[in-house]
Amino acid sequence: MISTLQSRMLRGADGDPAPRLAYGADYNPEQWPRDVWEEDVRLMREAGVTVVSVGIFSWAKIQPGPDTWDFGWLDEVMDLLHAGGIGVDLATATASPPPWLTTAHPEILPVTANGETLWPGARQHWRPTSPVFREHALRLVRTIADRYKDHPALVAWHVSNELGCHNVYDHSDDAARAFRVWLRARYGTLDALNHAWGTAFWSQRYTDWEQILPPRLAASHPNPTQQLDFKRFSSDALKDHLVAEREILKEITPDIPVTTNFMVMGNTKGMNYPDWADEIDFVSNDHYVHPGPQDRDELSFSANLTSGIAAGRPWFLMEHSTSAVNWQPVNVAKRPGELARDALLHVAHGADAVCYFQWRQSAAGAEKYHSAMVPHAGADSDVFRAVAELGATLRTLAPVAGAERETAAVGILYDWDSWWASEQDSHPTSLLDYRQEALDWYSALLALGVRADLVTTRADLSRHQVLIAPVLHVVPAGLAKELTRYAEQGGHLITTYFSGVVDENDHVWLGGYPGALRELLGIRIEEFGPLLAGEDVELDGAGPGTLWTDRITVTDATDTEVLASYRTGVHAGRPAITRRTTGTGSAAYVSTRLGIDGLRSLLPRLLEPAGVSSELPEDARGRVELTVRRGATERFLFLVNRTDETVPVTGLAGDVLVGDDRTDDALVLGPRAVAVLRQAL
Repeated sequence: MISTLQSRMLRGADGDPAPRLAYGADYNPEQWPRDVWEEDVRLMREAGVTVVSVGIFSWAKIQPGPDTWDFGWLDEVMDLLHAGGIGVDLATATASPPPWLTTAHPEILPVTANGETLWPGARQHWRPTSPVFREHALRLVRTIADRYKDHPALVAWHVSNELGCHNVYDHSDDAARAFRVWLRARYGTLDALNHAWGTAFWSQRYTDWEQILPPRLAASHPNPTQQLDFKRFSSDALKDHLVAEREILKEITPDIPVTTNFMVMGNTKGMNYPDWADEIDFVSNDHYVHPGPQDRDELSFSANLTSGIAAGRPWFLMEHSTSAVNWQPVNVAKRPGELARDALLHVAHGADAVCYFQWRQSAAGAEKYHSAMVPHAGADSDVFRAVAELGATLRTLAPVAGAERETAAVGILYDWDSWWASEQDSHPTSLLDYRQEALDWYSALLALGVRADLVTTRADLSRHQVLIAPVLHVVPAGLAKELTRYAEQGGHLITTYFSGVVDENDHVWLGGYPGALRELLGIRIEEFGPLLAGEDVELDGAGPGTLWTDRITVTDATDTEVLASYRTGVHAGRPAITRRTTGTGSAAYVSTRLGIDGLRSLLPRLLEPAGVSSELPEDARGRVELTVRRGATERFLFLVNRTDETVPVTGLAGDVLVGDDRTDDALVLGPRAVAVLRQAL
């Protein structure tokens, strides 16, 4: 249930003790003249806004020079917001250093693997490991915290902004020194590092720590474990900065919750967010829709994964867009109903706050064509009317605040080490896309109307009857034992090609693939069979398959069933999909990429041993997404229309909290609409 720290933010500045869903945006009053501010607060109240993030990119305004401070404008903004009953998620303003700092200290600027300096003029032009930057940033944090520690509008702290969005990989000398410190802590001795990195290959053995560098531009492929460790280090370096800011905030304001906005979306993979989650009081996320055939599936996937990172507890949607963004090749405006549907789909997956970038659309700057709650057209606009309507809906959904996501029968395991390692160079194929494979499984389950949770290796995997682990490439011995125990004790594991192949050091498990999972799956593969772009193979009972094939030999013929075989290709007649019974559970292997349609056809057979099927009526499956949040005395069923057509949903009990009234025992969902049912426990 909701924590005391989170409840402070949900109450907002007006102090109303009743739990509610927070609603708001990034607010950048420094971009506007003073006479706009009171109008902003009036419109915020009209829209139902309860919280805004302030000061995110205000360092140059707050500190115009090394020893010059200007807080007068921010004092006034904080007072105005409090008077309007609006809470402030106050940023530490460290996201982008001001020109005076980079001019005086160009050594804080990041350096690419090619040795190029990333200069000022955009944002996040700082090295995560720069001691000079750290000194100035923490001085700013302490000054802001000291000034506003007792301000009644303050409901949360917002550390930096989208940490690592543009500076996750820095290859500077500062980074090299910090990388060596990190490696000493990880390995202890050079002998251990040389073993982990396999430096006997290509004469790379190190005899002194000072010889070690980040994986900069090299004559050929850099050492793969060095690359993997640099990814781990880079995530840790940003986390260390997060912790450094948090420690100052907790020292000065121990009762104010601290968060930072993750970016669980698209191919943003540099930050190991499950590892960061324990360092903040509540998880926050930014998400923007990427137009395409799986655009809303990807939104659902990312919201679901954010919930998994938050261990099922409520989290906060810190940024998304009311309509078009500005940074895609073509920036498409949202259609009627999509503003609300997108927001409520995040709420369905556990968000207790819905916030946008930004409150008022900028008149200048790189993001002036990015939509906002108040667009360039002003409050007399369809966008603002939709914003106010959503505010009213969120007030109706106040009972949902604090409810956790109800565990689904199916879990999809998402692993950052496997994501990082499986897509490195010098592999059987460069066409593999870890996230896309996981998203395809998720989309296929949505098409079948089957609920699934995105979970990490930190989760209790036994909570799920079925566990899907796509491209689980990195499998340490401990995880292999856990997955074996999971299946033997009644769980049903499903994994795919290029899984179980390496350990945590990116060393191949010898004896045949899939390495650490070979005995559990009852199969052995001597050689991979990646497919060329545009090439496919036919399977009997599934298919076609693309990207990958395996030459599978069944090693446990007694307990292993061949669910499908190859009909074409070099492995024609050999197994393509297998399932082995073990203990009271099973372990299945899918050796090719089947895509959404192929997985949709295959999944009922894979789910059958667990007795898992859709909770939706048959005519709503694939057309409606069902997500459930559970409180202490009631559960909430979110029904999201995935189509542009009207969809009736029958057979679900509960009081209608949001959505159309029942008609002839059916709940009618309009195009792109959302309904919420409340059921007593």
